Amino acid sequence: MAVNVPLGPLLDPAFHLGTVPTAWAELLGFATGAVNVWLVVRQNILNWPIGIANVILLGLVFLDGGLYADAGLQIVYIGLQAYGWWVWLYGGEARDDLPVRRTTRTEWAVLLAAGAAGTAAITWLLTTFTDSTVPFWDALTTALSLMAIYGQSRKLLESWWIWITVDLVYIPLYFYKDLKLTSALYIIFLSLCVLGLAAWRRDLRDAGGRAEPAPAAA
Repeated sequence: MAVNVPLGPLLDPAFHLGTVPTAWAELLGFATGAVNVWLVVRQNILNWPIGIANVILLGLVFLDGGLYADAGLQIVYIGLQAYGWWVWLYGGEARDDLPVRRTTRTEWAVLLAAGAAGTAAITWLLTTFTDSTVPFWDALTTALSLMAIYGQSRKLLESWWIWITVDLVYIPLYFYKDLKLTSALYIIFLSLCVLGLAAWRRDLRDAGGRAEPAPAAA
């Protein structure tokens, strides 16, 4: 059962998909989400402010739908979006634009350990303190999404593979939770992630395929 919080007109139905109502927040989240991922593919800095609007809208949808970890994730996303915005602008060697690079072995080890620990902890929290009907899947997608958004903020090529994995879980999960439009949005996200992987790989190849981060400027 969804948490009963007065979230305002954004949760009023915009239209119905069959007998399932689609809220304005979900509709606007669909639009801003699609634009956001397309801008990430293009490495356009405007993806970050649009992404902040997107996570606020989807946070309302997830809270209303009982996906509590996903709702909480959106709050964390706001901070990570702001961080990514700054890094993309000033994270280069000379505090300029950040280049695409590959994930190092150390980064993989830290990300995988954090993802496993996060999934276990969030699953326990959701099982113990909420009425979530999908605690493990909600926790898994939350942990993977945090890994992916960190990788995206650092322009790590392999962050697209994590996003692809997340989308493959989110599509049936949101359909099961009667978030049909959001499920369809993640099918579009999946396609855009494949395009993003190809575009960033091409950019990395054109730049010489640097695998390790450059040393900090003195």
